[in-house]
Parts: sequence; structure tokens; C-alpha cells
Amino acid sequence: MKMVIEHMKLGGTGLTVMVKDTIDIAGYPTRASSRALQDAAPAEQHAAVVERVLAGGCQILGKTVLHELAYGTTGINAYAGTAENPRYPGRIPGGSSSGSAAAVAAGLCDFSLGTDTGGSVRIPACCCGVFGFKPTFGRIDRRGVMPAQTSLDCIGPFARSLSTLNEAMAVIDPRFGPAPELGDIRIGVVAVQAASDIQNAIDALLDASDLPLGRVELPGLESAYAAGMVVINRETWNACGHLLATGLVGADIAGRLEAAGQTSDAALAEAEQVRARFTAEVDAALERFTVLALPTMPDYPLRLDEAADTRAVLGMTAFVRPFNLSGHPALSIPCEGQAGLPVGLQLIAAKGADELLLAVAGELLRRLDSNLL
Repeated sequence: MKMVIEHMKLGGTGLTVMVKDTIDIAGYPTRASSRALQDAAPAEQHAAVVERVLAGGCQILGKTVLHELAYGTTGINAYAGTAENPRYPGRIPGGSSSGSAAAVAAGLCDFSLGTDTGGSVRIPACCCGVFGFKPTFGRIDRRGVMPAQTSLDCIGPFARSLSTLNEAMAVIDPRFGPAPELGDIRIGVVAVQAASDIQNAIDALLDASDLPLGRVELPGLESAYAAGMVVINRETWNACGHLLATGLVGADIAGRLEAAGQTSDAALAEAEQVRARFTAEVDAALERFTVLALPTMPDYPLRLDEAADTRAVLGMTAFVRPFNLSGHPALSIPCEGQAGLPVGLQLIAAKGADELLLAVAGELLRRLDSNLL
């Protein structure tokens, strides 16, 4: 098992950083942990976000492993290696940004960068017991990141503490400002079907915060989950379908890519209609509440030996993928259930309210007297 696939030392003496291997670093190939890209030429220039990291005085220490072609949720990778889950050995690290989450959990860097198309920052953050943040869609410059064209994917940071996560955002987002003054906070608790241990852990945290809570129904959540997969399939096919001709794509990914190539224009058009309706639902809920809260994952992370078939475990993204479709910022906060296994508390805010979202998370953690600040 491995987390880092390329070691380096670039930049200053500030915060140490590792970067998912879908993000270009000049002089190093971007292989997306796929044998089909094993002969990729070195990138000619840094991705825009890497330029920001270096300009911020940070030091990049390596590129991290991922679920092949960023097209999976478990992090299992037979070719490049599966990142070990440092805090919960034997459990999946989550995907697709598996190595980035695991590297932070292991203390190999101060923060890391992943990408999130359908939960690929928040799922591994939850599995590995760290913070993972998906900013508002379009907020972080994606030039130099695979896939080049997307309506879902966001660059997002991982960190062990909320303060470091804020520092990371200040580095990678030139518009990221100081925490806003918080007025009255109201949390809308989204009604979902999660395992009892998971829901009990979330409910206990929210109740202990003593913040005003209200129930929120998002009737379009399930259809948004399905529509998000339609869009992911079409956009991944457009970006990676040509790699099937190499015969080197892993069997699991190849089968899913072939199926993705059959995504029809009619299905995509319907998914876009779902996107519009669900986005309006979330926007309306956020007119009544400061943030929305729900679990990051519906159950505990699977054991590695239970998660071999990616298609069989896609349901673990049921509560995260819809917010890629809508584009709202989403944060996964690490906690644990009664079994001593990882649970994520996911908070959602209005588009563009990234600073507010992290500030509300800070207030929540302060009220819980958490050591994660």
C-alpha cells in the first residue's frame, strides 16, 4: 500500500503540501494512477493552483495516489497501489482522492489537494478522519487539472484541523477572505436514510452544539444523485474514453468507461433539468437556514475486502454527489460513531459563502469544545 507516488521538494519553507496526481506540476508527468498514462510526458507548466501554492511560500513534497482516473469511490488501485488508511487500518481510504486524504491523516504534510467530482474529497476525508472541503463550483482555478472540461469537479483541500483548512483556502483562493461576523445561526438538518449509528452520531453532535435546528426535506436529493452520475459518466467518457484503446485501463474502470460511453444526449438533457430543480431546492432551504447538515456517508467505510466491486459501492456517495450537481460548497467534519469508526458531518452553505461555511463549522466545534479547531 502507498500514499505518495512521486516525492519532491518544491517551493518555500511554509506549510507542507501534497498534490493529487491529476494536478499538473511542471517537470513531472500527470498519470492519474493509471497504467494507460504510464508514459505520459512531463507537464510543461504548473497547474494554476500549484502556482498559488508556491507563490504562498508553501513546500510541495509529493504527488499522491488516487482511484484510477479519479473514477471511483473506494481508493482501491491494483496498478498504482492502494493508500493505507492510517487511522482506521483495514478500512478503505475512500476515493478518488485517497492518497491526499491518507497523507494528511498520516501527518506527512500540513494540507493536501484533491479534486471532488462526486464526493472525491469529502468521501476520503470521512474515511480517513480528516477535514475535506469542496468549495463552490468554479471558485478555485482548475487550469492544468484533469479533466480539462467539467461542470462538476472542484479542487479542494484536506487538513487535520479547521484552522489549517482555512490557511489552505487562503493560499489556493485569492478571493478567500477573513471569517465573517456570525449572526444568528440556524442549522437545517436534512432528512436522509442513514445507518442508525451514523445518524445517531450526527444527531448527538448537533444537539450538543445547542444551536437552533430545523428539519429540511430535499425531495430531489435521490434524483440529483442519479443525475450526477449521468453527468460524471458523460464527462469522464469525454476526458478518458480514448484511453480504452490502449488496453491498459484497469478492468473495473474499463467496464465502467465502456458503459459511460453509452450515455445518451437525452439522459444528459434530463440530468440538466434535475440539476436546475435540485439547485433551486437547496437555494430555497438556504434562505431559511444558515447551513444544511447531513452525514457525509450513509454508513461506516467498508473493509478493503468488502469493496472490490466499485459499482456495488457507489451508494456511499448518495449524500455528497448531489451537491456537486448543484455546485454548493460542502465541508466534511471528522467525528466517530459508537463503534469507534469514522463518521463525517457534512455542512452545506449558499454558493459563494465558503468563508461563512467554515466560520459556522468553527463555531460548532467551539461549542463542542473540540480539539479539531
